[in-house]
Amino acid sequence: MNIVKEVAAWRDLRTTLAGTVGFVPTMGALHSGHAMLLERSVRENDHTVLSIYVNPTQFNNPDDLDNYPCTLEADLALARSLGVSAVLLPRYQEMYADGYRFRVEEHGFSRELCGAHRPGHFTGVLTVVMKLLNLVRPDRAYFGEKDYQQLSLIRDMAASFFMPVTIVPVATVRDSDGLAMSSRNARLTPGARKLAPTFSRLLRTGKSDPDIIAALVAAGFRVDYVETRNGRRYGAVVMNCGDHEVRLIDNVDLAALAA
Repeated sequence: MNIVKEVAAWRDLRTTLAGTVGFVPTMGALHSGHAMLLERSVRENDHTVLSIYVNPTQFNNPDDLDNYPCTLEADLALARSLGVSAVLLPRYQEMYADGYRFRVEEHGFSRELCGAHRPGHFTGVLTVVMKLLNLVRPDRAYFGEKDYQQLSLIRDMAASFFMPVTIVPVATVRDSDGLAMSSRNARLTPGARKLAPTFSRLLRTGKSDPDIIAALVAAGFRVDYVETRNGRRYGAVVMNCGDHEVRLIDNVDLAALAA
C-alpha cells in the first residue's frame, strides 16, 4: 500500500494505476461505516484510493476542529487489511496554496438543514471534494448516506461541472442499537452514548416532525432541526458531554421504512 503526502508524488503514482480507480475521501478516525465504503470500492475497482485529510475550511467551530479525533496508525492498518492500493495524506499548504481564495459555493440546498446551522460548512466540503476529485481522478467515488445532504450536494456538483466520476451512495452503517456510525461517536460520554440511539429511534417513528422535536427535547437533546423533505426525514441534535458538546446527524428514507 502506497502512502503519499506530496501532490507531485501523488501525480506520479496516479499514472501507474491502470484500470478502474475507486476513491473514498475521509477525515480519518475510520470506523465500520468507512470500512464498508472501502470494501465496496475494492470489490468494484482495480484500485482503491483512500484520502485522510481533516479539512479546516468545513469547520465553523474551531473547538470542533481542534478536538477532531486522530487515529492515523489504526486507519492505515485498516486500509491495508482491506486491500487499499494507496492512501493520500495531503498537507494544508498544498491543498490550499491559494489561501482558500477560490471556493465552490452552492446557493440553494447547502444553506438549509445543516447549512443553516453551520455557515460556510458546505462551501468547505464542496471545495475540498472538488480538489480531491481533480487530484485522484477516480472512476467512482463512494460516500455514505448518513451525510445525505452532503452526498446530494456532491453528486449535483459533479454533474453540474461535468466531472467524469460516478458518485456512489452507500447505505448508513449502524451500531446494534441503531445509532449511525460516526467518528464523532468516540467523543460521547458513556451517559450520552446510552442516550444517543433515542435520536435515531425517534426519527424512524411515525410521529410528525414537531412531535419528534418535542420528544427529543424532553429526552435531553438540543435539537438543531428535524425536517422531512421529499420523503426523507433529516435530523441534527447536540448532546451535552460535560466539558464539550457532540453534534449528531442522521436521516431516514420514509418510503423504505414503510416497506
